[in-house]
Amino acid sequence: MKKIVLLLVVLAAAWFVPGFSGTPDAGERKILPYPIYQKRLANSLNVVTVPFNSPGIASFYIVMRVGSRDEIEAGKTGFAHFFEHMMFRGTEKYPKEKYSNELKAIGASANANTWLDRTVYHMTGNVNMLDKMMELEADRFMNLKYSVQDFKTEAGAVKGEYTKNSSNPLQQLDEKMNDAAFTSHTYKHTTMGFFNDVVDMPNQYEYSLQFFKRFYRPEYATILVVGDVTADKVNALAEQYFGKWEKGNYVSNIPVEPQQKETRYVHVENPGFPPHLSMSYKGPAYSDKNIDGAAISVLMSVMFSEKSDLYKKLVTTEQKARYINGSLFDTRDPYLIEINSSVVKAADLQYVKDAIKAEIEKRKNVPVDEKMLSETRSRIRYSFAMGIDSPGSIAEALSYMIWVTGDPESLNHNYANLEKVTAADIMRVAKMFLVDEGLTVSTISPDKTGTVK
Repeated sequence: MKKIVLLLVVLAAAWFVPGFSGTPDAGERKILPYPIYQKRLANSLNVVTVPFNSPGIASFYIVMRVGSRDEIEAGKTGFAHFFEHMMFRGTEKYPKEKYSNELKAIGASANANTWLDRTVYHMTGNVNMLDKMMELEADRFMNLKYSVQDFKTEAGAVKGEYTKNSSNPLQQLDEKMNDAAFTSHTYKHTTMGFFNDVVDMPNQYEYSLQFFKRFYRPEYATILVVGDVTADKVNALAEQYFGKWEKGNYVSNIPVEPQQKETRYVHVENPGFPPHLSMSYKGPAYSDKNIDGAAISVLMSVMFSEKSDLYKKLVTTEQKARYINGSLFDTRDPYLIEINSSVVKAADLQYVKDAIKAEIEKRKNVPVDEKMLSETRSRIRYSFAMGIDSPGSIAEALSYMIWVTGDPESLNHNYANLEKVTAADIMRVAKMFLVDEGLTVSTISPDKTGTVK
């Protein structure tokens, strides 16, 4: 309880103090009550430091602005995720086992993850060992080396991961949904890639070298350190270990997705899995220059939070759904606003869909009550604020903003936009984005009788 009260006091203080660094709005209330220091090295590597009171501990992230979005060649999907694996294969100086032993010796843990727009590498450990962390990461980002056999071994592991994930009907549905929702843009394939490409991956050793040469360059990277650190110390270490990282010149030419003009449908038959409904509307690309994204986030909460009328109707009272939720995916290019529901009986899939559509039409024409709007904005803000209580959680939040914009300060701008959302904005974005022409409906049921229209 003391921890929560203290955080609220800190947040309140931060909201009424001018920004720690320049912002578009001098009166912007910052959601992050800590300074964000940025320095761009001569090779275009951005170095971001956030001092945080975590005695002796720091989180060290390297955010690569490369994900499955950048896989533009036919037959070459899945390589951003593949390199999440390959980066742990080692170098001449630190082979795989030695790299792992060095991490254990300094008490650090390391991991990575990949999505549409990014690949993130992260470790948390003793801040006094930040020097060694930097050395280890700089070596593998600049000098990764693997044999053809290592490549084929890891490609086999990736295929196994794909097969394992595909046993989950929700993963199958997600893959089919992306494939149907997009015709040209690389968001058409999931992060894992198309199955045929994954199967062929062991034959793509030479291409893998090309992919690494293209993207594992300083202009695609941001170093982010949060914890018991100073910007001067982080900047000096970054210059020492990453300053010689050679800049590249490759830029992805991402296909533009044409406007969708009809509702699309996909279906997975699975008699042993709970019926599921997904309604995916084309949404906007992330931007903190307007409030569309913030307005959509508020709209999703108004319609689908546990306090909403629709949730109470479908989940609590009628018990036709196990859950219902909605969210906007913040991405570099226009992606999706997704509404999901686990439905109790397949026969009620159409009923649940119709109830959601009715709620959407209501929100297009009936202004949200000002009290509800104020409470929703506060709930979203406080929910986030309660979660930024460690170096890792702060780094996670900032890394999201880094990969969609390149600028961690966008986190503060985004939550400042939340404060500006009006009832009129909510109706406007509902009319603009929640339209049948931009909808892809995805369902899981025991047979075709569970499909919807």
